[in-house]
Amino acid sequence: MTSHAHPAPTHAHDHDHTHDQVDHSEILDLDATVLAEHLTSVTAWLPVAAPPRHIVDLGCGTGAGTFALLARFPEARVTAVDSSAAHLRRLQEKACAERVDDRVRTVQADLDAAWPDLGRPDLVWASASLHHMADPRRALRETHGALAPGGLLAVVELAGYPRFLPATAPEDRPGLEDRLHAASERRHEGLVPHRGADWGPMLDAAGFGVEAERTITVEIAAADSEAVGHYALRSLQRLRDSASDGLAPEDLDALDRLLDTTAAHGLPHRSDLALRTERTVWAARRA
Repeated sequence: MTSHAHPAPTHAHDHDHTHDQVDHSEILDLDATVLAEHLTSVTAWLPVAAPPRHIVDLGCGTGAGTFALLARFPEARVTAVDSSAAHLRRLQEKACAERVDDRVRTVQADLDAAWPDLGRPDLVWASASLHHMADPRRALRETHGALAPGGLLAVVELAGYPRFLPATAPEDRPGLEDRLHAASERRHEGLVPHRGADWGPMLDAAGFGVEAERTITVEIAAADSEAVGHYALRSLQRLRDSASDGLAPEDLDALDRLLDTTAAHGLPHRSDLALRTERTVWAARRA
């Protein structure tokens, strides 16, 4: 359910950005794999008045929501919108592999700039994308104007980044993951001020009527999904890249030992890993 709505850096940062997008695409794919069952339950829960024919996936990432919605509504077509060309290429590749490319249109757009022409959708899906936007209230107003009368907007948002380690891990530096997340939050303070927001009042202000709200608490042990260990590794590698300068040297050493895939206590070999996350879904209708 995870996506990214920021515009891509250009020119001098192209090489690093391409590598970053590849890493992020892999994390989004892992998120979709591990949470596939929960995503299916969310799409089944949506209070649609009738099966939608045209769906827009705002901040689609590599397509977790797109493909869940295509499966849930077999007569629908999806317009998948993202600022990342790499994410959209990956989504299109998967659509071709699954032979649903005739039902998918991709649109590259910065949703903080000129709003793209998305037609008149019956359902708009925005999963972990609104909090990335500089002005999500504007995005909600634009979505309200684009939706067909009686159309539905589904907003899925995370309280924070997923967690993987128990509080007692690692043995020599317990609580390391909490400190890593705290360092990341300090570094990004002010950059994503809407993460963890209550979207209900903003939906009301944009003219929507909130019909339903649901919070999903997820805990999936590594023993129940082979992808959890790989997801943990990639996620903590990414956090190390962004927040390592905020960690004590002892924490950084402990983190590097966890990220060492050849070490006996490295993440891929730990039996105590579990994906833990909480996501809230708002279903809001255009009157």
